[in-house]
Amino acid sequence: MDNFLHNQVIGVPPTHPSLSGPWPALQLPAVPAAARMPLAAVFLVTVPVFLQAPWVRVAPMAAALFTIPLLTVALLLERHGRGDWQALGVLLVGFSGSWLGGSLFWGWCRLHPVLHLPLESFALPLALAGLGGRWRLAGGFYLASLLGTAATDAAIAASGLMDLWPQVLNAPLAEAPQLLQEAALQVLQPWPLTLVMLAGALLAWIGLLLWRRGGPWRVGAAALGTTVAVDALFLLAALLSPQLSGLI
Repeated sequence: MDNFLHNQVIGVPPTHPSLSGPWPALQLPAVPAAARMPLAAVFLVTVPVFLQAPWVRVAPMAAALFTIPLLTVALLLERHGRGDWQALGVLLVGFSGSWLGGSLFWGWCRLHPVLHLPLESFALPLALAGLGGRWRLAGGFYLASLLGTAATDAAIAASGLMDLWPQVLNAPLAEAPQLLQEAALQVLQPWPLTLVMLAGALLAWIGLLLWRRGGPWRVGAAALGTTVAVDALFLLAALLSPQLSGLI
């Protein structure tokens, strides 16, 4: 019955791969093979903006514990998958590190910006070690995301805006949007704007170098470029509609 209905509606026989056997190859005919993992990296960089940010505010422990099934799926894909499925598993291992670091900071330490980079970089030794072996996609993604975070924090600190961070996050809900918008307006002052543009240009240049190296390095380039784009969109949202920025 299952085959009959499937053939009538789809026109091709269904396939039911065994759970104990190898995973089927990931078929994305419309996407060139070389672009699949970079596109996956782009998606994974944007996930925290729309999923993790609101989740960690409501239930930080649940968001942090989500790392366990996330990493489990990643390791299963890496071990039993093949082709792009296996590569996706490796990439998800790196994403798991970024997810846990973000959950720990934004869930419990977000009023202390000095702890942002240390918590986000907890897996730095593992990521560096992974660059030389089969975990290079994981290490590349994690390190690129961490570099974007470090550049953003450095630009905020050098612009003299770091003190506004806890003020915005600790303000009453009715006042927080205005404070965030005022902080964003300060970024448009000559010195902060120059620093932000230099940081963005530096990250874009590093991303271009990584992209030209090809292979797994393009995952890092995609993650880095997406980080720059997300930060730019955040600044735009903070200026035009602070409530939609995801920070408050």
